[in-house]
Amino acid sequence: MKIIPLLFISLVATPAALAHPGHESLTTVPAPAAAAEVLITVEGAKRVIRANGLPDHATGKFPGRGNPNKIASQHYVFSVPVSPQRAEKTTPLGMSPFGVAVNGVVFDPGANEWWKDDRSTGWQYEALGGGPDLGIDTEHAHVQPNGAYHYHGMPPALLARLSGGKNQMVLIGWGADGFPIYGPWIPTDANDVNSALKRAQASYRVKTGKRSDGPGGAHDGKFGKDWEYVAGTGDLDECNGRFGKTPEFSAGTYYYVVTDGYPFISRLWRGTPDASFIRRGPPPGGGPDGGKGKKPKRAP
Repeated sequence: MKIIPLLFISLVATPAALAHPGHESLTTVPAPAAAAEVLITVEGAKRVIRANGLPDHATGKFPGRGNPNKIASQHYVFSVPVSPQRAEKTTPLGMSPFGVAVNGVVFDPGANEWWKDDRSTGWQYEALGGGPDLGIDTEHAHVQPNGAYHYHGMPPALLARLSGGKNQMVLIGWGADGFPIYGPWIPTDANDVNSALKRAQASYRVKTGKRSDGPGGAHDGKFGKDWEYVAGTGDLDECNGRFGKTPEFSAGTYYYVVTDGYPFISRLWRGTPDASFIRRGPPPGGGPDGGKGKKPKRAP
């Protein structure tokens, strides 16, 4: 059994600017008093991630504007295959976490806020789309009612620490199907990890015209259904990933990329997600990311 202990307790006083103004928590506070803990082990054919889910960097103020929830320690035990395989069909994310960062915080891009507070409409708000104020902080993250701090997009403080503040390709986590997740910088030539780097562009675009149902009006990116995949318009496929060589996988691998634009974090798995990531229902409780039909509560 290979053991890779990782304990991160660094503080970042001034995270990078938020990509979507209007969602930030105005006050930045140090990481929680309790230390972030994560242990990654390779046990046979599985990579096992055990973590308490606490961020190892400064965050927005929680409870705070748009989010009444306090960050609390979790008990995560995730398993992913060491040698993942691409499936015949992609699997939609639904309301489950997409994966987990190397610091033990989950990548959980799907907000549980819906038009008219009704999931049955199919019109799901985008957490980073300029819709309801969900208290997103400068790490593109906020807190579920059960205290789980989670990322909806690229966490700049984590990226800065892993990259040393340089533009370089860095492994930032693992998808639920076992494929690696990288930050936004990728080689121009997918088969040459030493080729010039570029910031990856997703292949999704806001649809033209007006919505035919639901909230009506022009597609503007506030809802997931406002977006469509257009092959070849960016660097990545519909899963926000591609096949290529990376610093950790010299022979090549399929990998995901967290991008500046939608979908930010993939909403589809290229492989088969492990059952340890599958959420059987919505996040517990009301408020941001809470249960169906419950409006976000505003913090004092």
